[in-house]
Amino acid sequence: MDNLTELYCLMDDFCKEFEPELNKKLLSSGKRKRLRATSLSLAELMTLVVLFHQIRYRQFKSFYSNHVCQHLREAFPNLPSYNRCIELLPRCNLALAALFETLKGQCSGISIADSTPIAVCDNLRISRHRVFDGMAARGKSSTGWFFGFKLHAIINHQGELLSIRLTPGNVDDRKPLPELAHSLFGTLYADKGYLSKKLSQTLKELGIDLITKVRRNMKRVTLSAFDQALLCRRSIIETVFDELKNLCQIEHTRHRSPINFAVNLLSGIIAYCLMPNKPKLPLGPCQNALA
Repeated sequence: MDNLTELYCLMDDFCKEFEPELNKKLLSSGKRKRLRATSLSLAELMTLVVLFHQIRYRQFKSFYSNHVCQHLREAFPNLPSYNRCIELLPRCNLALAALFETLKGQCSGISIADSTPIAVCDNLRISRHRVFDGMAARGKSSTGWFFGFKLHAIINHQGELLSIRLTPGNVDDRKPLPELAHSLFGTLYADKGYLSKKLSQTLKELGIDLITKVRRNMKRVTLSAFDQALLCRRSIIETVFDELKNLCQIEHTRHRSPINFAVNLLSGIIAYCLMPNKPKLPLGPCQNALA
């Protein structure tokens, strides 16, 4: 979805249904507060933040100043200043989270789970970092120590995101998995970090078979040739994480507020969901039988 008009129409159609429902819930909860009218609508804000990730800019300021203000004036005639645009970005946070629920993939019976670190600060600056004080945590991944969060995700064999959760960097990968997988079925493939009898039993009660490799000091488990092949191709989720980080720019260390960190993360995930070509497993004739 590279066409700007097509992207805006998607956002506008979604907002026409989302905003009235949101206003109803705010009124019923008694938490309704006045929102000032702005020069950019919610659909326009969402279009801008997703477009930023689609055209691969590294910094939102250069994207807004050098691309939007200079080349997209006709599409966005009421552009505010850059500082005002940054102030408006938190308004689209909840809408982006709801939009992901409409764009995420469908479970095919073959799912893959893993997590990836989202660093928010260089390790040398941890002691004086204040933006995510009390929220982020120091954790360790296969690539070393980091300070930030973990993005837990489950994908299907077509590379589509099925479920995501964000936790502090020191949270065990196994902890959020039951919640992540509550709407899935079939077989879930994961690495050795998810080994747990209790977790396997919990997922079994949900109708999900957890398949992982075992450690060297553990008793061997007999797996079918198909399960062994899928475990060998489980690394496809690392390719998904690579595209999220290096193409959709969900990770950087220049954040100045937690809410805009969430906007950047969600808009990058939306941009990935809209990508026409995703990494996938070529299952061939088995695909239709398992779907």
